Amino acid sequence: MSTNAIAIPDVAFINNANQRTPCVLILDGSGSMDGGPINALNAGLESLAQSLAADTVARERVRLKVLRVGDQDEVEVLQDWVDAIDFQAPQVVANGTTPLGGALSMALDSIEEEKRAMKASGITYTRPLIWMITDGQPTDQDSWNNAVARCSAAISAKQVALFAIGTEGADISVLSQVTGAVVLKLQGTNFKELFAFLSASVASASKAAPGMAAQVALPPSLMTIPV
Repeated sequence: MSTNAIAIPDVAFINNANQRTPCVLILDGSGSMDGGPINALNAGLESLAQSLAADTVARERVRLKVLRVGDQDEVEVLQDWVDAIDFQAPQVVANGTTPLGGALSMALDSIEEEKRAMKASGITYTRPLIWMITDGQPTDQDSWNNAVARCSAAISAKQVALFAIGTEGADISVLSQVTGAVVLKLQGTNFKELFAFLSASVASASKAAPGMAAQVALPPSLMTIPV
């Protein structure tokens, strides 16, 4: 873009000036998720879309972006930034590896870009959220180490909140390397219950004043892992 070019405001911000809660979902689409787990994950995404759309406040205030990890250490944007009212659950396929480091870095970059866009449009926002769901461990170790350092600094500065959710087979000790992250263990493949908790959490955050924390009780299938 030339220095004389005029930035075009985001239409979503023109039509909806409400405070936003940016939320990035990082979803494991690696080969180990094939079969029942990926089917359960996709069903959970459908329930997330429905529950957010049914919340008259959250659907106008929650802003979502969905990333998938898989293939040959690739990060795919399944859904770019969209308000919850317009969110349609993407289909996640399972194949390949688990480049969580690259996904975390992309999530942080995307959040900073979105914050700049919101500020330029006069939109206030609550603390951005990252939800990372995996059944394994990062396969891009160097990128993971860099992302962990970035995430830890951003969490300490209260610039972002990160929820790392490990399903069956996940290496919880690796996920806990992100200092200050909330690490959760999901029992079985109860993704619908997980996404119901996620929906309630982001809906609560979207109704809070900027800088205020929002807490929602954990469902039975989730347990907090000390970090």
